[in-house]
Amino acid sequence: MIRVLLAEDMHLIRGALASLLSLEPDIEVVAEVPSGDAVVPAALEHRPDVAVLDVQMPVMDGIEAAAGLGERLPGCRVLMLTQLGRPEVLRRALAARVGGFMLKDAPPADLAAAVRRVHAGETVIDPALAAATITARANPLSPREVDVLRLAAGGDDLAEIATALHLTKGTVRNYLGAIVTKLDARNRLDAVRIATEAGWL
Repeated sequence: MIRVLLAEDMHLIRGALASLLSLEPDIEVVAEVPSGDAVVPAALEHRPDVAVLDVQMPVMDGIEAAAGLGERLPGCRVLMLTQLGRPEVLRRALAARVGGFMLKDAPPADLAAAVRRVHAGETVIDPALAAATITARANPLSPREVDVLRLAAGGDDLAEIATALHLTKGTVRNYLGAIVTKLDARNRLDAVRIATEAGWL
């Protein structure tokens, strides 16, 4: 019996996934959680073989939760589910040693098959997404530059970004200039658009 933990913030989808997997004779859903920060505590309590995690969750995203699982419960394999198949998200997931990465609009029968394959030690990745990732441009921004641009995308001005990141306004201005140059953008707004479309924010 493959013991599965489900993490998905939308109750209806989580319930549907649990029902779908529970129909399988060799799969048992042992825990369901609504946020990324609840994954590791639930996994330590229920000891699942496979954790099926949504990428986008409140408090902590699925990839951070997967990294935490890798440290605390390395025997638990991870299958990520995502609404948006972005190459940068797949790269982050693979860096966190995730065993599988599926789009949420995949046929329902594919989910149980993916759980079995990930449990068996295989790496399961949507073929179209894998191809897109190979050809996609890598994120040229440093983690700090991503932080700065994310705040700028949210409408924060120089002073607010500086306060939030404990930087000077001049340093923030330098970061924004470097970001615009690296992305070959016309201005800050164009940089936000480019980075958002590429899945870097």
